[in-house]
Amino acid sequence: SLALIYQSQQQWTKAEDLFLQVIQTRKRVQGMDHQDTLNSIANLASTYIYQG
Repeated sequence: SLALIYQSQQQWTKAEDLFLQVIQTRKRVQGMDHQDTLNSIANLASTYIYQG
């Protein structure tokens, strides 16, 4: 995904913003417990971890 590309390029703010948008959409469409939603949350968490 584009957010993962931003993450790999260390463009943390862009990655974070996009992950947050994706998470909100996935929650609304697929629900909080859907695997894709949870994966997106994990990706956001990894963005925060990489930033320190």
